[in-house]
Amino acid sequence: EMLELKNTVNTMVAQLSSFADQVTRMARDVGTEGRLGGQARVDGVSGTWKELTDSVNFMAGNLTSQVRQIAQVTTAVARGDLSQKIDVDARGEILELKNTINTMVD
Repeated sequence: EMLELKNTVNTMVAQLSSFADQVTRMARDVGTEGRLGGQARVDGVSGTWKELTDSVNFMAGNLTSQVRQIAQVTTAVARGDLSQKIDVDARGEILELKNTINTMVD
């Protein structure tokens, strides 16, 4: 039983370490380096660890889509093209930014 417990704890520690490494990498890529589009990869996880990884990836995917579309539309505006609008799903401050830019091109 002790060997099984040891193996279980070691597996959990390895998964936590891998998850922490991936989230730290993504936070650095987006927050410090300004690189969007990354996804966390944590192999062999299930349950809560998989849900956490999936949530981080969903958040990163949403942020990437929102920022890239805002960049596309504002670049078009800078070139004099007022025909484009931002149409990504957004909430909160990103929604306010989306609405402000869309109002600007109306």
